[in-house]
Amino acid sequence: MTVKVADKAPDFKLKDQNKEEISLESLKGKKVILSWHPLAFTSVCTDQMRALERNYDRIQEKGDTVVIGLSVDPYPAKQKWADILCIDNVKIASDFFPYAEVTKAYGLFNEANGASQRANVIIDEEGKIKWVKVYEPSQLPDVEELIDNL
Repeated sequence: MTVKVADKAPDFKLKDQNKEEISLESLKGKKVILSWHPLAFTSVCTDQMRALERNYDRIQEKGDTVVIGLSVDPYPAKQKWADILCIDNVKIASDFFPYAEVTKAYGLFNEANGASQRANVIIDEEGKIKWVKVYEPSQLPDVEELIDNL
């Protein structure tokens, strides 16, 4: 079951493309955007992460916000993909081991293809779900809609 608005967001510990551990607990007091993309190196996923990176400063205008793009791809793939895309501000995290643990906790694992759904989740400064939207796999999330819901 997908998380719902006002739910307490499940905590997580993941590594980003710089091998830095990020946890929801350590981000208390900040807004957090979790932007799931099914698989790195695919066209819509690439556009999704580039849109977040391109609009990072606009996102920050809405308050101190940590932006995390995540999928079930292994860490080395996420690191290389972030390098190729020149991602500097958005954290690109791997939910590979234990496999899809965070994705499943948020109710966003797609059993049919073994990857995550495409989704955006906004978590408020207290760790509660503020906004959730699940997209069709081929649909590029609207970054304007995301910013409007911050």
